[in-house]
Amino acid sequence: MCGRYASSRRPEDLVDEFDIVESRIQDALAPDYNVAPTKEVYAVVERPPSSDSPEPPQRQLRVLTWGLVPSWAKDPGIGSRMINARMETVAEKPAYKRAFAKRRCLLPADGYFEWYPTEELTAAGKPRKQPFFIRPKDHGVLAMAGLYEIWRDPTKADDDPDRFRWTCTVITTDAEDAVGHIHDRMPLMVERERWSDWLDPRVGGDLDLLVPAAPGQLEAYPVSTLVSNVRNNGPELLEPLPLEGAS
Repeated sequence: MCGRYASSRRPEDLVDEFDIVESRIQDALAPDYNVAPTKEVYAVVERPPSSDSPEPPQRQLRVLTWGLVPSWAKDPGIGSRMINARMETVAEKPAYKRAFAKRRCLLPADGYFEWYPTEELTAAGKPRKQPFFIRPKDHGVLAMAGLYEIWRDPTKADDDPDRFRWTCTVITTDAEDAVGHIHDRMPLMVERERWSDWLDPRVGGDLDLLVPAAPGQLEAYPVSTLVSNVRNNGPELLEPLPLEGAS
């Protein structure tokens, strides 16, 4: 799964990186080194200029909430349990199949965190878990495959600008060998040459879109257990530690 990641790039850098045509960012998000579910995150989407426009979709940068709320949901709280969608079933599950058909997105990240159980036991007698940060070897942006939905809040008036809630989920796949010893799942990465097909809502939910990136592009290293507490947030969370004696 993917339950935490880091996202510290400025919106103007993402506009350049992803060839954004229209930025919908009013207030930039602060660099977040401990992104957790239900937080606001940057997302790259492609949307038509208007609902009835014949013009092709435009690539946009938006702020979404991590934790997908399907359009048919009665309770938006469901989003906190829908932070990941498995690649193997994303085209079939009712919560995801509509979004997979035409609401695919990219979620930019510096990298993501996973926890590996060690032989050392905690005071409660459970294996101590060592966090690792997993990022591209070239330190470039990690474009995670995602889906987004737009949920209409029935309690808000038709003219309320906050009546629509934009939410997202990260698609996961089997972890490649280089990081599979840490956790058996990882975010589905979308390579640059596939961004256009992935984002284009005119391209249906073809299973051929679900192609894991070429292996060998990631590196993993242990980091401080401070990241285990979502209240901790700073660049020190990404500092590598020696595996022995990591704190």
